[in-house]
Amino acid sequence: MLERFKKLFGGSQPSSTDAAGTAAHGGTQSAVGEPLLINAYATVATLPPLDFPHELLGRRDLSDPELAGHLQGFVGYVLKRGDGQMTRSRYHLMRHLQRVRQHVSVSIPAENQAAFWRWAEQANAVMFMVDGSVRDPQGRVVIDAAGNQDEQAQVPYPPAAWQRKDRSESLLEQHGIRVSPTLPPLISETEVNLRPAAEVAGRAMALLTVAVRAESLKSDEGPLTIERLKERLAPAFAYLTPQEQAFLDEDTPAENAIVQMTWRYESLALLGWALGLLPTLSLPPGICDVPGLVRIFLETASEQWPTQAQLRPATEILDALDLYYRLHWVTREASLGRGNPPAEFMPGVIQERHYALNWLVRFENADWDDVDTPT
Repeated sequence: MLERFKKLFGGSQPSSTDAAGTAAHGGTQSAVGEPLLINAYATVATLPPLDFPHELLGRRDLSDPELAGHLQGFVGYVLKRGDGQMTRSRYHLMRHLQRVRQHVSVSIPAENQAAFWRWAEQANAVMFMVDGSVRDPQGRVVIDAAGNQDEQAQVPYPPAAWQRKDRSESLLEQHGIRVSPTLPPLISETEVNLRPAAEVAGRAMALLTVAVRAESLKSDEGPLTIERLKERLAPAFAYLTPQEQAFLDEDTPAENAIVQMTWRYESLALLGWALGLLPTLSLPPGICDVPGLVRIFLETASEQWPTQAQLRPATEILDALDLYYRLHWVTREASLGRGNPPAEFMPGVIQERHYALNWLVRFENADWDDVDTPT
C-alpha cells in the first residue's frame, strides 16, 4: 500500500486504482496504532515546518517539472468523480489545485494526527487520502471517489483572502454595486508569485508598441512604420508575444485585430500603475489618459529601464485583482441581462485590467497571449 501511495510522486494523476487502500486510512484518524498516509497539496509559497513526528515520503514544489502535469491530472480526477457536474465545492477545489505550489507525502503516527491537521490549516492544504477522498484541513470530505461530499467541508483560503474579498464587496456597495457572495476569495500574499519587475516593464513596452501602432493605423496622418517604432522603442521588440509580432508584421491587419491592440492601452495603464508610474487606478474605471500614458512611458522606457523597474507591494496588486475580478463578474452578468452596473463602469476597461492582473499573478501560469479571465 505504501508503495502504491508513493507512486503519486512519479508524475501520474490520482486514480481510483492508486487511491484504493484500507478504508480506515481515509478518515481523520487511522486504525488503532496504524499511521495515516497523506498526500498534502499546499498553496503557500513557504511551507510551515513539519514540527511533529512523521515520516517524509516525498516533497516537491513547482521546480519539479512533473508537478504541473500531476496537478493537471488531479484536476481531471476531481472533475470526473460522481456525475461530473460542476458544483461550487468542485470549482473551488479545482482552483485550489491550480494554485498548488507544494506537494508533500507523509506518514503520520496515530498519536500525532491532530498536529498534522493543524499544520494543514497553516499550509492552506487539501489532502488526498488512500481511500480516494480529498479532505479539507479539518479532515472533512470535500469530494470522495464516488463524488460525494460532506456539506460542512470547505476548500481552504488564507484569512487575508477572505478579508480582501470583504473589502472589495464593501467598496463596490459604496458605488451601488452588489456582487454574488458565492464568488470565491482569490490568491493571497502567502501564495502569490508575481512576475519580476523587469518582465513587467518589458511587457509594458511591448504593449505600448502594439497599441501605438494600432492607433496609428486609424490615424489621418498615416501609420507609424515598424522602423520608426524600433528607433524609439527598440527594447520592446525583445518582449513581443507571437500574436503581437504577427500583428506588427501585417501591413493591413484585420479591423478586429486593430481594435484589440488599441484596447491594450488599458492593460498598459494597469501595468504602469503596478510599476508605480501612475499614482492610482480610477474607480469608476474610465478610459485612461492615452496621451499622458504614452508620454510617461516614452520618458521612462530605455535599454536600462527593465532592470531598474520596481513593482508595488503585492498587497496592493492583490487588492486590485480581487476588486477587478468581482467587477468583471458584474459586467458579464449585465451582458447577459442580469443586473445593470453604472454606465461609468466600462466593461472594456475592466476586462483589460483583469487580464493584465491575471498575467501579473501568473493565473494558470499562462503566457500573455493565453491569459484567461474566468469569473
